[in-house]
Amino acid sequence: MVRDYHQFLSEVLITKEQIDRRIAEVGAEISRDYADGNLLLVCILRGGVVFLTDLMRQITVPHTIEFMAVSSYGVGRRESQGQARITLDLNTNIFGKDVLLVEDIIDSGHTIASVLELLATRKPRSLNVCTLLDKAQRREVEVPIRYTGFVIENKFVFGYGLDIDEYYRNLPFVGVVDLDKFSQG
Repeated sequence: MVRDYHQFLSEVLITKEQIDRRIAEVGAEISRDYADGNLLLVCILRGGVVFLTDLMRQITVPHTIEFMAVSSYGVGRRESQGQARITLDLNTNIFGKDVLLVEDIIDSGHTIASVLELLATRKPRSLNVCTLLDKAQRREVEVPIRYTGFVIENKFVFGYGLDIDEYYRNLPFVGVVDLDKFSQG
């Protein structure tokens, strides 16, 4: 049974207004940096799709989009297992393109590092990372993040693309789960 998120929402960590403002700033930075490029935004599904759709509307230079799906959590898990498995690969040849990976959250770094390693073998002109949330405290593998929406503490978050068992991605804010109340349900 899916519960009303109000039952376990500890706090709204980042409001819709804060997200909108920061995405506009990041979009302007990307537009400046890729003014002369052949920009391809690669969204890591599923969590990154909400961020991608808002971000691409703020990017003023011509660009295309692509999608990848990468699994590292496993069914019902709350933490990455460190093993990235590509479940949907690109349909586009990225050779010679400026590729910008668009991710919802980076914590340990294992998943995005694996994706970067794979895509680098395909010889893009450039390969960078844009993440909405950076859980830097949890980093186990260093990854070069070029654009960051927000650096957050090590909290279990949901909303704005981030899910709990595939639900609550539609919320317009990033919230923190009260794990005690969540486990009681």
